[in-house]
Amino acid sequence: MLRFLTAGESHGKGLVTIIDNFPAGVKIDEDFINEKLKLRQSGYGRGARQKIETDKIEFLSGVRGEFTTGSPISFFIKNKDYENWRDRMDPYKSVPEESKIHTPRPGHADFAGSIKFGLDDIRNVLERSSARETASRVAVGAICQIFLKNFGIEFASAVLSIGGVGVEAAEKNKLKGQELNRAKGSEFNSDPFAFNLIDLFDEVISRNIKNSELRMPYLEIEERTKVYIDKMKAEGDTVGGLITAQIKGVPVGLGSFTQWDEKLDAHIAMSVMSIQAIKSVEIGAGVKSAYLKGSECHDSIYCSGSGGFYRKTDNAGGIEGGMSNGEIISVTCAMKPIPTLMKPYLDTVDLNTCKAKKAFLERSDVCAVPAASIVVESTLAFSICYFFLKKFGGDCFAEIKRNYDGYCKK
Repeated sequence: MLRFLTAGESHGKGLVTIIDNFPAGVKIDEDFINEKLKLRQSGYGRGARQKIETDKIEFLSGVRGEFTTGSPISFFIKNKDYENWRDRMDPYKSVPEESKIHTPRPGHADFAGSIKFGLDDIRNVLERSSARETASRVAVGAICQIFLKNFGIEFASAVLSIGGVGVEAAEKNKLKGQELNRAKGSEFNSDPFAFNLIDLFDEVISRNIKNSELRMPYLEIEERTKVYIDKMKAEGDTVGGLITAQIKGVPVGLGSFTQWDEKLDAHIAMSVMSIQAIKSVEIGAGVKSAYLKGSECHDSIYCSGSGGFYRKTDNAGGIEGGMSNGEIISVTCAMKPIPTLMKPYLDTVDLNTCKAKKAFLERSDVCAVPAASIVVESTLAFSICYFFLKKFGGDCFAEIKRNYDGYCKK
């Protein structure tokens, strides 16, 4: 069973990751992985740390001569900022009382984590709970994408809105070759249900996302969104947004209907929800499904002259009964504003004295939604790879390819 473990702190020496049960014989593209890591650090509204770090993967085991060996893959991502934190993060030096933090930030892991582990310094919680950990997950997802590319499976992600500024409803669904009207910049609450109509694999849309500092599919709304982010920065506040990700080329039958924990959509929901600051996950039409009639919601099945099956709509988001149905898998999720604010707006208490305090400032971002879109894409890659290997599993690439080809000939 494919799995991975991560370790490391935000300001420690670095992040360590182990991937177990990854097949042998997969050619690894280090540049592709580092490009994904770079994208995770990019985006308008990021903080000063991104100017310090330039994440690069360093394989420690499991890859030799560019190919995976079948042994556990381990890699290291160095934290360059550790040099600025060495005195506070040293494994052996005692921590001076004046350096300890006792005031938890609302919305963060500080409060519950400190009580759960009986800690007298919140830094022991915030270092590990930081979104810095997602660098490991992006690298894992990139390795999974490299493998899945061999089977024609593609991934894409984008930012739909930031703080209510985003993409307006498109009138026609381009996913099935219909003409998609150009969306205009608008408030998100104009129609929150039309975002799943955007085809992220469309050549123009894909190019727009690549050229956008905010990873938005329509460049005409980017400047308006930047103005909003600048306003939040001036106010010392933070902002969240909506993210979408899509997967194309997934074969029919990944996942299962036989047990609750074998369902593909359940695993996807868990993986995406585990990302720091993600507060909701929708697949396909999502919440909109509650407002539709059955005749409007479910995707009718058709057969082409060559015997191929297809749908004209994709409200199911590529998953039915816990299994992939061959259509594009579409996931939308909401990221809350980062809980570390630039000004002391939020009330809290000192955990030692119970006296009222204001939440402390830790270096942070105003907006990390574009970066989070890369993390979402990466977590989806792991979920698809996990179920792909369960379906077509083998110890090496050649064996998996034979199993896959045999299934597709049925």
